[in-house]
Amino acid sequence: MQQKKITKVGNFNIYLGDGDKLGPHYIKGKGTNFAVYAPEAENVQLCLFDSDENQLAKIDMPGKKGRVWHVFVEGVKPGQLYGYRVSGQYSPENGLFHDPNKLLIDPYAKKLNRAVCWNERLYQDDSQHMVPKGVLIDHATFDWQQTPKPNIPDSDTVLYETHVKGFTKLHPKVKEEYKGTYLGLIEPSVIRYLKELGVTSLQLMPVMAFMSEPRLEQLGLSNYWGYNPINFFTPEPRYAVKDSVTEFKTMVRELHKNGIEVILDVVFNHSAEGGLQGPILSFRGLDNRNFYLFEQDKNGQLNYANLVNNTGCGNSINLDNPYVLQLVTQSLRYWVEEMQVDGFRFDLAVSLAREGNDFDNYSAFFKVLFQDPVLSDVKLIAEPWDIGWGGYRLGQFPENWHECNDKFRDTVKGFWHGSGSLLGDFATRLLGSRDVFLKDIRTINTSVNYIAYHDGFTLNDLVSYNHKHNDANGEDNRDGHGHNVSFNHGVEGPTDSQKINALREKQKRNFLATLFLSQGTPHLLAGDEIGRTQLGNNNAYCQDNTISWLNWQLTKADKSLLNFVKQLIKLRHSSQLLHSLSLEDDAYFGSLNNHKVNWFQVNGEPMDELAWNAPHNFSLAVELACCNQAYCPDQDRFLILFNAENNDLHFTLPALAKGQNWALIFDTSIEDNQFNKQKSVGDSYNQQSKSLTLLTRQL
Repeated sequence: MQQKKITKVGNFNIYLGDGDKLGPHYIKGKGTNFAVYAPEAENVQLCLFDSDENQLAKIDMPGKKGRVWHVFVEGVKPGQLYGYRVSGQYSPENGLFHDPNKLLIDPYAKKLNRAVCWNERLYQDDSQHMVPKGVLIDHATFDWQQTPKPNIPDSDTVLYETHVKGFTKLHPKVKEEYKGTYLGLIEPSVIRYLKELGVTSLQLMPVMAFMSEPRLEQLGLSNYWGYNPINFFTPEPRYAVKDSVTEFKTMVRELHKNGIEVILDVVFNHSAEGGLQGPILSFRGLDNRNFYLFEQDKNGQLNYANLVNNTGCGNSINLDNPYVLQLVTQSLRYWVEEMQVDGFRFDLAVSLAREGNDFDNYSAFFKVLFQDPVLSDVKLIAEPWDIGWGGYRLGQFPENWHECNDKFRDTVKGFWHGSGSLLGDFATRLLGSRDVFLKDIRTINTSVNYIAYHDGFTLNDLVSYNHKHNDANGEDNRDGHGHNVSFNHGVEGPTDSQKINALREKQKRNFLATLFLSQGTPHLLAGDEIGRTQLGNNNAYCQDNTISWLNWQLTKADKSLLNFVKQLIKLRHSSQLLHSLSLEDDAYFGSLNNHKVNWFQVNGEPMDELAWNAPHNFSLAVELACCNQAYCPDQDRFLILFNAENNDLHFTLPALAKGQNWALIFDTSIEDNQFNKQKSVGDSYNQQSKSLTLLTRQL
């Protein structure tokens, strides 16, 4: 810095610095510039700590540029711990929470020295001993070993949602010190499992620093899922052995080496500071008025005593404010450029596009991401709703986004569990939900299809329970969604009945086969391929225990299901017909209309209006064919038979040219399918009740 020294605090020479870039910026061999946004503060202090969190210096930041306070401190280098204290008006009724007794986490901190854990005793008065400290880091020291990003095309993407801790906490082949950590995800046995399974993209549940709600701490529980963030740049320290940043980067690098993408589930809709009675940890102490949304009174004035709660978590972040929008977009860019992740799944994404508290599909947030040369080139996945007014917005996100499709989930579950009048809707979901994601404008891969997500029943519990069993959550089973579209097949929970267990396993195969044979982007919840159960808990957000962790002690049925899923994913990757239909009435890919679809009744006749609308029709055959041999010469025709009836059906198969036959690839009524042993089936097929069959043309 070419500035004149202002003063000296302890052993530190203090300079004015500048406010051009928020956060800490280290200049090698000189020191570090600190800049923080606190528009209504009367004074901001930078507090420096040693490795044991003893305070070394409390520095009054001498510079203020508009709304940004700044200082340059000579000699401060990577490893330095720091935080902020803000003085000014403390008037909650006016939206002001400036309290110098509360140590604040820098919103732009890139690393925390420990996890954020609520402790009411340590929070009272001076919160220094409860609040973790930011750690200054130097990113240039990490060696990416010239590892390129996988850049998996949308058409080939298979999402695999998992929790960093839960995936390996009980894994028998992961080193003890790595269980439940970033490094655990890249142990050789785990990498091998993911590659053999065939998934392309790990969708990690939140890994940004978070804090469990005080209410959960009082109950002896914790926010296991991590949907309660307090910083948007720092990897969660709980999942690290020693160094969260280095270990997170190592995880990404090694996954990339093995062709696996990393997608982060990100929460920018609310923060861990909660409602008005919540703690002052970071944003609230710096600029509560602008960081959060507030209700308006009858005169249109903001009522700072009433936070908007579009999230159900006590507050809603205000992306309508340019500094908040800048914080979020810089966070996204940081994770892509510095941490090398491949995309994001946005929790309650409607909240991010609210302007004036109403959803705007041309919002500033969408515009920023669309034009950004970095962020426009990564995978963007929306959870297209929140709980605010007008919060359900499936199909209304920009054309470069993917959207989690709950219509697919509920229709497929309803069809296989026997809900009437769903046949037409079921067929629409199979072909990419083009009634929702408009043809010609959005790719057929837009729909993120799923049967189970982290919130809700696992696949195993979907076929094993009629009702949620959330008693362990401490809310008398009131929490969690009541609309599960599940069926226990005669017994609630585990049973010794071989007949019921066989039917449940068959239904799992039906759901998984439907998922991977549907157009769109398949999303598989980790553990669904090996029969993971949460014992009927459909809202296990606070269960950091064996209810949530994957159990790797596999039964014979679990191993059989795993093999089935491996073959399904491999099959999906093998043909355009199974992942990228290009149809005559859909010009998204221009003139490359290479495929056609035909629908048939059980008797072999084409589907007609009467068959489509029959309320108790649970059977259907669909033929996928290639019109252009140059694009799919090997497997150019498939026939899928669906029988969700309670009785067997005899399907008459569409006629083929002389010398050609329909051959069986798999039938979900068969426990151990071997996809590579195809057998000719003639001109008809006896389809067992509650089962699905895939046939291919055999030349």
